[in-house]
Amino acid sequence: QVQLVESGGGSVQAGGSLRLSCAASARTFSAYAMGWFRQAPGKEREFVGTISRSGGNTDYADSVKGRFTVSRDSAKNTVYLQMNSLAPADTAVYYCAAARTGFGFTTPKFPSAYTYWGQGTQVTVSS
Repeated sequence: QVQLVESGGGSVQAGGSLRLSCAASARTFSAYAMGWFRQAPGKEREFVGTISRSGGNTDYADSVKGRFTVSRDSAKNTVYLQMNSLAPADTAVYYCAAARTGFGFTTPKFPSAYTYWGQGTQVTVSS
């Protein structure tokens, strides 16, 4: 069982930045690829970004490429989502998730690949 706790959400004006953190309870944190997803009111949960369990590979949704960065700190069992140039369209509840993967370079993009989910943190971007 892996527990994930997100933090760092809040309200920001368009063009601003936020960094979300996700602390994992797993002693085998390095066995999991970590992903970020978001869900806006009335919309489906969508993929934002992911990092392989090795930390050497990342992948992003087209809508956030060049603005968002996923990173991980294995010493702290924590994954981060740095969000820059935020826009009102980025307003959503953001979730981190963990996927146990067989290969160190795998970057899963589908929610079904992830076994464990955090409770979510709200990000609100005003214009």
